[in-house]
Amino acid sequence: MSDVNVKIPFVDLSLQHQPIQKQMRQAIEDVLERGDFILGKALSDFETEFAVSSGAEYGVGVASGTDAIALGLQACNIGADSEVILPANTFVATLIGVLRAGAKPIFVDCDPNTALIDLAAAENAITPKTKAIVPVHLYGQVVSPQDLTDFAERHNLMIFEDAAQAHLAHRDGCRAGSLGIAAAYSFYPSKNLGAFGDGGILVTSDKEVAQKMVRLRNYGASKKYYHVEMGTNSRLDTLQAAVLHQKLPHLAGWNASRLKTAQQYDRELAPLKSLGITPMQNQSGDGHVYHLYVIKVDESCPLQREEIQEKLAAMGIQTGIHYPIPCHLQPAFKDLGYEIGDFPHSEKLANQILSLPMYPGLTNNQVNVVATAIASVVSERQYKLLHI
Repeated sequence: MSDVNVKIPFVDLSLQHQPIQKQMRQAIEDVLERGDFILGKALSDFETEFAVSSGAEYGVGVASGTDAIALGLQACNIGADSEVILPANTFVATLIGVLRAGAKPIFVDCDPNTALIDLAAAENAITPKTKAIVPVHLYGQVVSPQDLTDFAERHNLMIFEDAAQAHLAHRDGCRAGSLGIAAAYSFYPSKNLGAFGDGGILVTSDKEVAQKMVRLRNYGASKKYYHVEMGTNSRLDTLQAAVLHQKLPHLAGWNASRLKTAQQYDRELAPLKSLGITPMQNQSGDGHVYHLYVIKVDESCPLQREEIQEKLAAMGIQTGIHYPIPCHLQPAFKDLGYEIGDFPHSEKLANQILSLPMYPGLTNNQVNVVATAIASVVSERQYKLLHI
């Protein structure tokens, strides 16, 4: 399907950018005038404000969300001889971050209703070498703070949050980014808070972790030309920070728009439960920030997930799959020793999940069109099956 035929795109960033173009342009021009392109004023201002918004004291901007995980774990002294628990059904960046830190990833399965990490299953993954757990706040929903904290305290584990999809998300009075020693965020353009390219940040309330992260992102230097550890070049560009700084005040409103859209999807898709269409559960109320709105197409549905996706595409409705292959089955990581069947919930979800259009500014009519289209293709097939 060509872009010309797209009636409802999966993501439309123009709706949030157009109203604030003037402010973003001015912020970029201010950087051009100052010339502080690396570690400039706009970066330090943004780091401070984003950290506070996430319930943390310090923010350290880096080049990507992946670097935020990899360098962040190193800043927390997680590396060789450390085992790190993480969910199998996450974007591969979570896994790559753990591996780049030098740690051994230990996968666990997920809750099939939320797609979040199954902490009960994680109990069986603990060994004397387990040092940390990386809960992924997938799709914009925070892992239960109480359950996570209890789990970590019971096993004396460090909590390092992957909050790449959970900007300003909260649950049970706790905000993503404030549950553990540190949290990693991504500013990929389609995130709830997105840059004009790649970018990421680590937030923490631990001063030593923040200071080490500052060194690691800048060649391991504590001061210019004095390198106290093996670091790298991973700094959030000042221009990107300037854009993000202008967008940050609008984030809560954009998240509220996503929640409203999700609630409409929930209402309009509810009648399709008997036909095997079920939205992922929201156990966080208004704390879910819906980076993605995901449904499951289970065995009772008269159409396969791919058939629904193809028919929606023919109608001009874009969809996605997040994610089609769990990390433990990715070819690049077969040396980790996992096999098909190791994590049945994650593997089953990979064959069922379908992400629907979700972005601030999606209209009630557009949501109705998407829900009606799903109902029509599924019901049409059901009608045909009943009359064979």
